[in-house]
Amino acid sequence: MEPAAAMFSCWGAALGVAISLPVLLFLAAPYIRRYVAGGQCKSTAKLEGKVAIITGANTGIGKETARDLARRGARVIVACRDIAKAEAAASEIRAETGNQQVIVKKLDLADTKSIREFAEKFLAGCLLFLAEEKELHILINNAGVMLCPYSKTADGFEMHLGVNHLGHFLLTFLLLERLKQSAPARIVNVSSLAHYGGRIRFHDLHSEKSYNRGLAYCHSKLANVLFTRELARRLQGKSQRRTECFSAWLLSTMDEESGLKKGTKVTANALHPGSVRSELMRHSFVMMWLWKIFSFFLKTPWEGAQTSVYCAVAEELDSVTGQYFSDCQPASVSPRGRDDETAKKLWNVSCELLGIQWD
Repeated sequence: MEPAAAMFSCWGAALGVAISLPVLLFLAAPYIRRYVAGGQCKSTAKLEGKVAIITGANTGIGKETARDLARRGARVIVACRDIAKAEAAASEIRAETGNQQVIVKKLDLADTKSIREFAEKFLAGCLLFLAEEKELHILINNAGVMLCPYSKTADGFEMHLGVNHLGHFLLTFLLLERLKQSAPARIVNVSSLAHYGGRIRFHDLHSEKSYNRGLAYCHSKLANVLFTRELARRLQGKSQRRTECFSAWLLSTMDEESGLKKGTKVTANALHPGSVRSELMRHSFVMMWLWKIFSFFLKTPWEGAQTSVYCAVAEELDSVTGQYFSDCQPASVSPRGRDDETAKKLWNVSCELLGIQWD
C-alpha cells in the first residue's frame, strides 16, 4: 500500500472510532446509569407513630433518608451541627411531604458535650423538642467527615475517628435504653466500602505519629463495621445464633430460646451507600473536581440513600442483625471487619476514651 493511502486509511479508522465511540456511549448511557444507581428499597412500609433520629440529615443521603421516612409518616428528628442548613432542609421536606413532624435539633458529633446535651433533652422530652419523645424506633448514624486535614475534636480525638465512630458510639450508648423500651427498633450505621482499606491502629489511634487523610477515613469506616458487629452481638446476648451466610440467617426458623426472641429486639446493621455525589468531598479540591467530571458514574443522593432506607424499614430485616449491606442486599465484609477480638477491643477502648461503662 502506498504511504499516502496507508495514512488516509489510518485517519479513516481513527475518524470512525471518534464518531462511533460517542454514539455507543450515548446508546449505552441508560444501561450505565441503571447499573450505577444500584438497588432500590421496594418496601412500602408506613411509619406512622414511629420516631426516627438521623444524624447529618441536612444534606446528601441523610437528607434524602429523612425525606423518605417523613413521607412514610415518621416523626423525624434532623440532628445536625449546622442549624441553618438543617432548618432549610427540614422546611423543604415538610413542604414536600406534608409531614410537619420533621424537627431540627442541634448535634455536634465532634463535641461529646453537645452529644450529651442532645441526648439529655431528647430523653427528658423537654419543651425545646416541642413534644415529649416517649419512644425511639430508628436511629440512623449517618453523619460523617472525609479527607479532613489533620485536626482534633473538642475532646482531643482525631477528627475522622471522633466524628465517624466515637461520636456515634456515644450517641448510641446514650439512646440505647429508649430504643430497647420502644422495641422492635433499629440502629443503622452508615459505613463504606472504604472499610476494606482500614485498620484499627491501637498503638496510634489518633494518628499522632503518622497521618494520611484517606487512610484515616478508611480506619473510621472499619470502626463503624466493627462497632455494628459487637453491638449486635451484645444486644442479642450470649445465646445469639450467628452465621456469616446471610441467606441462611434469613431462611432459618428462630425458636423461642434463640436469636432476637431472647434478645432485646433491637437490631444493628451497617451499610455502604455507594459512591455518591455529595458534599462529603468538600475537604479535597482534587476529589471535588474529579467528582464533578465523573458525576455521570456516581449515585445521586436519592440513589445513595436507598440502602439506608432499606435497612431502616424493610420488613424482611425485622430479625436480621449484625450484617452489612450494599445496594439493598447483603454484601461481603473485609476480613478485618469480621475480627471479633478486634471488635471487642475497640469497644473497650472506645468506652475508656469516652469515660463510659457499657456492658
